[in-house]
Amino acid sequence: MKKSPLTPVVLALLVLLPWAAHPAANTALEIMHRVDARDEGDNRTARLTMTLIDRNGRERTRSLETFFKYRGRDRLNLMFFLAPANVRNTGFLTYDYRTPEQDDDQWLYLPELHKTKRIASANKSQSFMGTDFSYVDMTRRVLEEWNYKLLGEREVRGKKAWLVEATPASRIVERRYGYSKSVLFVRQDIHMVVRAVHWLSEGGRLKYLDIKALKRIDGIWTATELDMRTVRNKETLHRTVMRFEDVRYGQDLDEGLFSLRQLEKGT
Repeated sequence: MKKSPLTPVVLALLVLLPWAAHPAANTALEIMHRVDARDEGDNRTARLTMTLIDRNGRERTRSLETFFKYRGRDRLNLMFFLAPANVRNTGFLTYDYRTPEQDDDQWLYLPELHKTKRIASANKSQSFMGTDFSYVDMTRRVLEEWNYKLLGEREVRGKKAWLVEATPASRIVERRYGYSKSVLFVRQDIHMVVRAVHWLSEGGRLKYLDIKALKRIDGIWTATELDMRTVRNKETLHRTVMRFEDVRYGQDLDEGLFSLRQLEKGT
């Protein structure tokens, strides 16, 4: 496969900085363990605005409500589209498993067809509802499925961040994610990925993720604005902006909410 040349932007992102002055304990894997162990809160509800922007600047906006709950170490996520009318009552349910032995379960309910579609593993690298986020982007990464390398550090909005390169541990993982490599910017004070560059395995494209807004809500550092761009040959092909509002933790969410029955029933 012919590799696409790195753009000046990517080269700038990946400048290696001196690392000898930092403690040896800050290995890439240990940093990612801290990311994985970060407190994400539980029993969360939120409203979400999703803006899709094409290469000509035309925008489409969607409104959703979201629900999130831990079940042991596994995460349950449920989303319902509220507007516009052509996607209203579309639902998306994810069982995000912690262990690499168990593939995440995802279902998409399509109200016009009165049908629930299970997302197959082979399709999880595809676009989620026309956005720049794939189905697999809607879940967390399992640490054991990736190899990590510490590249250095940079500042992101005035805060120090480690640069960690992540490469798939197998071809199976690469096919499922659709990424041949990622570089993650981990903010050192809160152990949170605040920026990332993903190399897509096909199509000579890159995806740039930027967490543009963070808020501490009920003591939990929460991403409230995410910007994902798909780029090829320096040109932005598409962009998706997600904005979370009215984020609340510690809500009374019964595990029964996260079921296929509720997915098909709607809000």
